[in-house]
Amino acid sequence: MKRIQINESVCIGCGLCEVYCQLEHSQSKDLIKVFKREYPQPVSRLSVEQREPISFAVQCRHCDESPCVYACLTGALQRDPDTGIVTVDIDRCAGCWTCMLACPYSVIRQDLYQGKIAKCDLCKGREIPACVENCPNEALTYVEEDSIIPQLQLKREAS
Repeated sequence: MKRIQINESVCIGCGLCEVYCQLEHSQSKDLIKVFKREYPQPVSRLSVEQREPISFAVQCRHCDESPCVYACLTGALQRDPDTGIVTVDIDRCAGCWTCMLACPYSVIRQDLYQGKIAKCDLCKGREIPACVENCPNEALTYVEEDSIIPQLQLKREAS
């Protein structure tokens, strides 16, 4: 499965990942309209955490054992067995926010206009998620899961 990998050492906290996430999930797909005229304004499916001197984007990890899926009372959250992507069926979402409480990364957002949740879907239908494609420093990369583990081991050994 492909996942988004974060390299916090090169993240500058610019927030472009949030902007392009909102643009991707907008109705108009027009940058100016999204922020000036579109109502309701789309919800970003990620956030940028800033704790000087480090900043990094945080979004759904599409966990192998997804606590949000188990917590979902209506079955709106499902994990695709083939792709591993955790998706939400908005029509089934009751807006109870139980999944938000269960998520260990606190990445599921409230879409208060709809009374539903909004979460990263890895930009379904795109080859590369919008946040990754528009990151100016390549702090976000979209890689196969197998390639993440060796890099994590190298970081631990270097520490």
